[in-house]
Amino acid sequence: MKHLAILATIALTACTAAQQDNLARDAAKRQVRPILAERFPGIPLEPATDCVIDNASAQEILTLAADSVTGPTASTAEIVTRIVSRPETIQCLATEGLPVLLGRL
Repeated sequence: MKHLAILATIALTACTAAQQDNLARDAAKRQVRPILAERFPGIPLEPATDCVIDNASAQEILTLAADSVTGPTASTAEIVTRIVSRPETIQCLATEGLPVLLGRL
């Protein structure tokens, strides 16, 4: 595990800022999806995940991305739940997730 974290750090330092941001966001998304699936069954995962990531702070994204190396913790679920409860995230879910959900009916 420690070697994987070191390799990830080395890889990130060789990237541009935009590439680092994309890598961190992708890693964070991998942690968000299973939590959303578990806590909010039936929610459209892709739009909901995007809403969570788009409304997360840079520090929250980095914390979630770091959890992708070590595995999710109770803190991971707490961060996702906190982000989901923000008015901006709820608005995004209503705008982006609800149409997808209604389209399935």
